[in-house]
Amino acid sequence: MKVLRIQCFLLCVYYCVQEGLSGDFKTHLRRNFQFQRTKRQSKPAKPVLKVTDYHVRCSVASRYAVTTIQSSVWNQLPITKEAAFEVDLPSSAFISNFTIASNGKVYVAQVKERAAARKIYDAAKKQGKTAGLVATKEREIEKFRVAVSVPSGTRMSFVLTYEELLPRRLGRYELSLGLRTGQPVQNLTLDVSIHERTGISFIKALPLKTSRLLSNSALGKMPSDNCARIYYNPTLQQQTSASPKGLNADFIIQYDVELKDLLGDVQVYDGYFVHFFAPRGLPVVPKDIIFVIDVSGSMIGTKIKQTKQAMNTILGDLREGDHFNIITFSDKVHTWKKGRTVRATRQNVREAKEFVKRINAEGWTNINAALLSAAQLVNPSSSGSSSRPASQRVPLVIFLTDGEATTGVTSGDTILNNAKKALGSVTLFGIAFGDDADFLLLRRLALENRGVARMVYEEADAALQLKGFYDEVANPLLSDVQLSYMDDQAFDITHTLFPNYFQGSELVVAGRVKPGVKDLKVSVSATDSKHNISLEDNVLISSAKENGSRGFLNCSGELEGVSNFVRRLWAYFTIKELLLGKLNATDPATQRLLADKATNLSLKYNFVTPVTSLVVVKPDADEAAQALTTNKSSLSPLDVSTSIQSEAAEFSVAVDGDPHFVVQLPKLHQDLCFTVDGRANDVLRLLEDPERGIIVDGHLMGAPPKPGAELRSRTYFDRLTISLPAGSSADIMITLTLDGVVVDGEGREILPTNQQGSVTRQGMTVTVDNHQSCWIELAKGVRFLVLFHHYKHPNHLQMAHLGFYITDGRGLSRSTQGLL
Repeated sequence: MKVLRIQCFLLCVYYCVQEGLSGDFKTHLRRNFQFQRTKRQSKPAKPVLKVTDYHVRCSVASRYAVTTIQSSVWNQLPITKEAAFEVDLPSSAFISNFTIASNGKVYVAQVKERAAARKIYDAAKKQGKTAGLVATKEREIEKFRVAVSVPSGTRMSFVLTYEELLPRRLGRYELSLGLRTGQPVQNLTLDVSIHERTGISFIKALPLKTSRLLSNSALGKMPSDNCARIYYNPTLQQQTSASPKGLNADFIIQYDVELKDLLGDVQVYDGYFVHFFAPRGLPVVPKDIIFVIDVSGSMIGTKIKQTKQAMNTILGDLREGDHFNIITFSDKVHTWKKGRTVRATRQNVREAKEFVKRINAEGWTNINAALLSAAQLVNPSSSGSSSRPASQRVPLVIFLTDGEATTGVTSGDTILNNAKKALGSVTLFGIAFGDDADFLLLRRLALENRGVARMVYEEADAALQLKGFYDEVANPLLSDVQLSYMDDQAFDITHTLFPNYFQGSELVVAGRVKPGVKDLKVSVSATDSKHNISLEDNVLISSAKENGSRGFLNCSGELEGVSNFVRRLWAYFTIKELLLGKLNATDPATQRLLADKATNLSLKYNFVTPVTSLVVVKPDADEAAQALTTNKSSLSPLDVSTSIQSEAAEFSVAVDGDPHFVVQLPKLHQDLCFTVDGRANDVLRLLEDPERGIIVDGHLMGAPPKPGAELRSRTYFDRLTISLPAGSSADIMITLTLDGVVVDGEGREILPTNQQGSVTRQGMTVTVDNHQSCWIELAKGVRFLVLFHHYKHPNHLQMAHLGFYITDGRGLSRSTQGLL
């Protein structure tokens, strides 16, 4: 079996809460952990390559943004050095181009079908070449990263282009551009051009978003009503004032457009059309809203506190005409006001806030029962009741959970079917709180029930994230919106029926116009607070094309490369809808058909999507072609180590779940969390102290992959071995499994895990605590804890497993190494 050795605190670090870090561990943490102070020696800074140029250029045409980032490096060192190029991407963006230039040669990336890319990857690995293949993750920001070797004296340039449609939220569009230079750069520019045919109502560039806010010197110009340009060229002094290591910031631009026509804006170019529908000035429709909140044990601590903070603000924002109720659920479901929604009067809001204040987190997670309870409140007909919410109110359910279904009905398909039948025409919005939430199930629930799902990340601003999502759906203006186009005039049209239109948002439809059509007939039907709305108009195609071309020319030629933006926007939108359709389909043949269509479009438009991969021919020191394949992703495709040192910080170290490794820093009120992907039957060297002779290994067992993430392996620890020398006697070995603890050395002793028991050998003590845990005290200052994780009602993704924790590491020597 393979033993993986990794130096202390290697791997990328990000804030997260560990998978499988159960309430059992938190209880032990409170009762037993004594955090100890450990000092680490800081390492001298390593010489780095010089970044000579860094340019970000973005052209926005009618909300469709094309961003190009160029970074040039020079190896002034006497040795070959690795250069890394890393870009933060919006999760909705598609990469459309990547090139590497070196010594007059240009290496252009190609987009390949995913299976074909995998073959290239496997072939490269067999030949011993550096390669990587990773899966797309659903996050607001994803990282594209590639690294290559740069010979001494060589200059190398990276260029990445990605495309996205900016969504309208809360009455504005937001363009976020990452500036991640890694060092001060002499020649750094950011150039943004925006063209909106109907006119720009406002535009502003926010201060740089960094840990230390810096007032930037961006210049905003409005050369005409429909064009704007923002240029940013910080000096070295301005960059170092933000950080001695250079900019690590987001440059954010917010703007909105003029849209006076109630029918919206329809643009037609080269046989493709896009329809932007965002009417202003409509009255807000009252709503029936049910807040369904997960209060299971995994929500304990910061998450439940942040949820309470958000709910307190949200309840205060309810309108007088709204009706609402609150459901909390764990293994049991509790409804604040039985059998009905209540009007949002001051008294009811005050009582609801008191109810939220008293919420406690404990128990398992019964998602199915919570959804059915919500359906009975907002759609009483689902339970056979004759009463119905007033027809003029919009029924909404906001469903928040941080985990998977662990009790009651745990089958995702059954939950989906039950929710669909019970909710009827009710709109459901899913909020996945943290990485452990079953986001795939929430996405499917939302798709089946006319809504959307969103991730909320476990960070300091989680309460603001929750409130921000609510604000997006707080003010419904229209229901059952249908955007129609004559069948004999248009085809290949994206989704045209929308359950709701909310204040500050925008509905977008794209399609193709049949040859020979002179004017496109467009109609809109919808329902507002009082009556039905019906609008109809003809769009002159020749006029639209001529006016659009003239508008582009007025923007000083800054929008080249997006003159065919409607065609690319249509492809972008269509691929998104095909992938959503595949996610929601249950028939394998339908899934394959939708995947094939998405793949063909992705290849045609050179988009890196979840069904395609980017194939890069990597220049190396000897100019040999080495294949590197990557998707839009969040990790480095090459071998890279990041060292984390903790100066005089109290910490405990843990490894648990699939497996996540956690370093708690109570003085900083933060956790450091990192993961390593292993395979079944791998043995991970968790700890090795060569001076004390202590070794801890963990054996991995395989687990089923999560739906939609089949390429990412899932593993758990099913066996741990701890060995240590015992003077002149034979070495002592402790083997821990879910069934028992075996102590070998000076004879064999077996401790079952389902009862109390203790063994002492040569000053070492092993104590089993009745199915829950095992404490191992090796010597003064060396104390380990192993938890036995069992699930009362496990689903197919949950497996009983072991967790390992260092509760006292003072006695370990400085030469200790391993994952922990």
